[in-house]
Amino acid sequence: MEKTVTQAKPKTFGVLAEFAGVKEVYHAAEKVRDKGFKKWDVHSPFPIHGIDHAMGIGDSRMGWIAFFGAMAGCFGGFGLQYWINMFAQPVVIGGKPLNPYPAFIPVMYHALFKSKNFGKFSDNGFFISIEAKDPKFNVNEVQKLLADIGGRNIEVLED
Repeated sequence: MEKTVTQAKPKTFGVLAEFAGVKEVYHAAEKVRDKGFKKWDVHSPFPIHGIDHAMGIGDSRMGWIAFFGAMAGCFGGFGLQYWINMFAQPVVIGGKPLNPYPAFIPVMYHALFKSKNFGKFSDNGFFISIEAKDPKFNVNEVQKLLADIGGRNIEVLED
């Protein structure tokens, strides 16, 4: 009996488009906001003054809550691993020190990092990504919208 192996079809994460500069991505963000999308983001190599207004994001304390929550999680996770390796179960493996702190840093992954174009983000690229989780998401319509508002190098991202 022969077994067949099927691979899972990649799931669409969203659509990513590049814009020429700050002014173009700012006005594109206003148009995406006006279309009613909720699950989308603007990516730029530096903060853009007023982009939160262009995206329709109001004042929120969520940033502070997220910052303190992230710091508590970071120090708590590091402290737990340090305590386990140094005191609770100190085992020397391969002559490595008991406190290998670089190994405590989690591996970061996001579907955007698969994009060849997204690598330009840290140089001087301005992007808008619209996630497939958005209730208004339709691949073809989102690609057309991003092209109509000045997007280039539009690509569909797989998860």
